[in-house]
Parts: sequence; C-alpha cells; structure tokens
Amino acid sequence: MWNKTLKVKVHWVIDGVAEVEADSLEDAEKIVNKKLADFVSGNPDIEKKMGAKAIQGKGYFPGSGEDT
Repeated sequence: MWNKTLKVKVHWVIDGVAEVEADSLEDAEKIVNKKLADFVSGNPDIEKKMGAKAIQGKGYFPGSGEDT
C-alpha cells in the first residue's frame, strides 16, 4: 500500500440558538455577536487553521411551536 496523504477540503457549519435577555432584538444580536467575536479572536486557529470566514445571526421572538 502507498503512504500518501490527500489534501481534502471540509465545508463546516456551526448552528445554534442562544437565548439571552435584552431590551430589543438588535441588542440581543449585539450581545451574541460580541460573545462569538470574542471567542473567535481568542482562538486564532478557528480562523487561521479552520478557515472561519463569517459569523451570522438573526434575532427573533420564540413562536408558538418553539420551546421557551
């Protein structure tokens, strides 16, 4: 057998829902964005070695079909 390594790309996504207390949807988005941005900047391998390019989120109010 050959001992050959392959260069492989992996497209990855992290999905989650954070529940925070805030005065508005915009404030909630800012709180979560700051926490995630601080985490990414404190872990440079996420950007450099794992290729993270963006963080995106959208605030919403829980609906009737969702756990509160």
